[in-house]
Amino acid sequence: MNTTSAFTAFALEPFPEIKEGASIAQTITDVLTEQGQTLCDGDIVVVASKPVSVAEGRYVSLDTITPSPEALELSARTGKPAEIVQLILDESTSHFVAGARGPIIAQHRLGYQLTSAGVDRAEPGGAWLLPADPDASARRLRDELAEATGSRLAVIIADSDGRADRRGATVISIGAAGIAPLRVSEAPSGKRQEETLTDMITAAAGIILGQRGRGAPVVVLRGIAFQGGDDGVGAMLHHRP
Repeated sequence: MNTTSAFTAFALEPFPEIKEGASIAQTITDVLTEQGQTLCDGDIVVVASKPVSVAEGRYVSLDTITPSPEALELSARTGKPAEIVQLILDESTSHFVAGARGPIIAQHRLGYQLTSAGVDRAEPGGAWLLPADPDASARRLRDELAEATGSRLAVIIADSDGRADRRGATVISIGAAGIAPLRVSEAPSGKRQEETLTDMITAAAGIILGQRGRGAPVVVLRGIAFQGGDDGVGAMLHHRP
């Protein structure tokens, strides 16, 4: 198995605000040109879920949401707007409140366990939902970037995520293309180990990605050894729909 001894990472910035219907692949190639950068074979492009959701029109206006009694109760308990809580309930199959006042940890209907089911509030009166099929979104973006650059690439879609057992947030992969999501190793004793490689790569990108106010939603990682594949993040979920 190929191993990774070192890698580099760089942000694409400044990165313009994405609008609904925009081509993220074209925007990435434009920013690369402005930076004097190119994508190379084996590069991994990590993209925050928010611009993908925006490009795919995953916006919901909160004035179209009628909170249920359960949403009202959870809103009073956690301090979250009742309409946001209702969207969390609508996007999930189960949930629990991790602390006295949150966060709400939800089992998303696509199989992910995420804070707030991935619902991201949009001021002043809306919210963004996750991409409808993050693995499919990653495949489209990978194909478009490969066509534009001629390089063999992997794409990972990342989402910020709070943990039930600690304060703060990390980032995890919710979609992937061109990379096998699990890295499998075997010790001399024969013990087999599976590691969630796309999550580890996303966490590495997260050191750069998603810092408030920075506006750098795309990170390129270079030098990481991986196996190709299009099974996507869905292939490693325990509860895949």
